[in-house]
Amino acid sequence: MTTHKWQFTPRFRRHAFGWRSDTPVQRIKEAITEIKQVARKEPVLAAEGAIILLEKLSPALEQVDSSSGALGSAVNKAIDTLVPLIVKADVEPTLRQRWLERLWQALQDDEMPYIERLGDYWGKLCVTPELASHWGDEFTPALTHNWGLPRGEGGYFKGTSACLSALFAAGRHDELLALIDKAPFKWWHDRRWGVKALSAQGKKAEAIRYAEESRGINDPGWQIAQTCEEILLSSGLRDEAYRRYAIEANQGTTNLATFRAIAKKYPHKQPEEILRDLVASTPGAEGKWFAAAKDAGLFDVAIELATRSPTDPRTLTRAARDYAEKQPAFALAAGLAALRWISLGHGYEITGADVLDAYSAVTQAVPNAGVPAQLVNEQIRDMITSTQPGNSLMKTILTRHLSN
Repeated sequence: MTTHKWQFTPRFRRHAFGWRSDTPVQRIKEAITEIKQVARKEPVLAAEGAIILLEKLSPALEQVDSSSGALGSAVNKAIDTLVPLIVKADVEPTLRQRWLERLWQALQDDEMPYIERLGDYWGKLCVTPELASHWGDEFTPALTHNWGLPRGEGGYFKGTSACLSALFAAGRHDELLALIDKAPFKWWHDRRWGVKALSAQGKKAEAIRYAEESRGINDPGWQIAQTCEEILLSSGLRDEAYRRYAIEANQGTTNLATFRAIAKKYPHKQPEEILRDLVASTPGAEGKWFAAAKDAGLFDVAIELATRSPTDPRTLTRAARDYAEKQPAFALAAGLAALRWISLGHGYEITGADVLDAYSAVTQAVPNAGVPAQLVNEQIRDMITSTQPGNSLMKTILTRHLSN
């Protein structure tokens, strides 16, 4: 193999970084870029570089404050990127075995831990069933012993995921299931390999039951739902997958993201049906689905939702402003809903500018909606004459405008 001087290696000496996470995150990105550039022409050399980086990560990062999650995410992304480079390299089994021995040592030295995710990829890193079986034989006795100790006496065996992954890659599915049954407690992180084994054997209904039996107080229900959903979809059971798991398995960072994810995965479902099901899953929070309904072009449904429960006034105002010409009736209703929720005291740190923005959006929509301005102003006056928490602000801001 060509001797190569990696630029990243001196930057990842032991305790190279202080407590701040921004610099190590940047250095990890730079190292990955360097390795990927080499991979274009020399994949084996790039794989060697990937292993060197994985060996150096944990010792270099030991003193970094990782509480924000940014560093952990960067390391996980690095592992996800580097593993395929190692797998793709065409090398003799003896060299791959040496690579795996180095990675196993890195896992054992991973005190924080940072690279424990590497164990999930162990079967893939072995490349061949024969090598995976060898590592399964290496790990199984230690894991069996660890799980057989009285509760409270055994520590966590760092080769747990690697062992289960290796047995799965080796096709030793029955042994894998029998081994998981020896675990002292049910934990999804381990039992997901049992689900994989049952699925690989074609026992998909049993795999779903096995996954459902893994649910517990501390288990990630959404991950279990995603796994079960994937099994049903792969079996062509789209309606059952939707009915049982779509909502739980596709939660996004926003309600709109959740709706889009489900609509994309289940194109045979009508958007309104999906939206209605999502709304039903969050009783009392119907207004939070306003943006999803608007995004789907379900304008009547959007207004219906915005009137049923509190909806963010600023979101309503933006919708009113954006659709004043394209959907004036919708825009007018959204603007009035914004003022209504402000008058009822809803909205985060509402200011006079927010009130004026909502009123301005209403006045822009009125001409195109074909509704008399006087009638709209009367509706707004009714809002501010009732005794509600936000009325003093609205009355102060809008009295002059409504008197014209």
